[in-house]
Amino acid sequence: MLQSARLVTISNKEGLEIKELELLFDKKKRGRKKLSFVAVALITLGLLTACNGKPVQQEEVKKFESTDIAMGTVISQRVFGDNGQVAIDAALEKIKSLEALLTFNAPGGDVNKLNDYAGKQSVELQPETLLVLKESQEVAELSGGAFDVTVGPIVKSWGIGTDNARIPSETELKELLPLVNYKNLLIEGNTAYLKQAGQMVDLGGIAKGYAGDAAIEVYKKQGITSAFINLGGNVVTLGTKPDGSSWTVGVRNPRPAGEEDQIVGMITVADKAVVTAGDDQRYFEVDGVRYHHILNPHTGYPAQSDLMSVTLVTDSSLLADALDTAVYILGLEKGREMLENYGGVEAVFITRDKKIYVTDGLKDSFEFFDESKEYEFVKD
Repeated sequence: MLQSARLVTISNKEGLEIKELELLFDKKKRGRKKLSFVAVALITLGLLTACNGKPVQQEEVKKFESTDIAMGTVISQRVFGDNGQVAIDAALEKIKSLEALLTFNAPGGDVNKLNDYAGKQSVELQPETLLVLKESQEVAELSGGAFDVTVGPIVKSWGIGTDNARIPSETELKELLPLVNYKNLLIEGNTAYLKQAGQMVDLGGIAKGYAGDAAIEVYKKQGITSAFINLGGNVVTLGTKPDGSSWTVGVRNPRPAGEEDQIVGMITVADKAVVTAGDDQRYFEVDGVRYHHILNPHTGYPAQSDLMSVTLVTDSSLLADALDTAVYILGLEKGREMLENYGGVEAVFITRDKKIYVTDGLKDSFEFFDESKEYEFVKD
């Protein structure tokens, strides 16, 4: 349960103060579910500098902020403009409607209906559900099945992120694995069909991405040109900050010392989505072994690649949300190759040996800022 929020001040290499909104939660014992988020750092100076170096006061723009719970995570919004509060309320309403439509266990939702009729008949779905399913199928093909939304039976068996998290037996997983096959999800017109009884679609790896894009469209309809939204680590920005400067998003340290969140770098963006997948977001531990929520569709077990996390920067939050899962499962080299083949996506990779790599398109907008002093920035 959310307890409070506080601002933490850090400084970048130019000495500018950065205000970071840090959300505080009840800390549960290791081995229980854990929520953690990409830190969002926002430079909020509100001043422009004239050519003679003297600050020039910028005309004040109305700012509206909110922190809410939806889609099983914390939704933070910051919106600038006269219609800011209307935009925030409309965006939250939209996100909650998508939660009811796309969530695995939402009674009466599209995903629930699709799963109920698996192996029986095709079902008519809403256009937004079909859009998300089609995008998931494209990423599944691109990644050779590393991303596969039919992993639902395996997800349900592990229960990671719920109060019923457990380690399924090897026999149980062997029985469930034949149900995981994205090629058995057939989409035709306004209908979809799962070919095998017992198959289940789980959009947990892509739904928040679509919700982020949908929120941006809501802002635009309200005449907003400057805003950001953070859906539990899926950050989407609209335009720039009111003063014309870029947004600054912190990349979270996946292995912070102690209980406090730390960052390892900062990315400056405008009109982009910044989305992270990592083994630190939801997991439980047994006998010192971490069992995280990113399951490999080919093995049924939590993915074991050489990555601790990957952060993608691109135009589409929907796309980034699916691709980052695939990259994490594939690992550094295969994941980077897949992104190069796709094009238009930049990345920050954090490996298990605590090295950080960034793609060429981010080298001018990524600043290495390791609060822990444990990471190496590899400039290859």
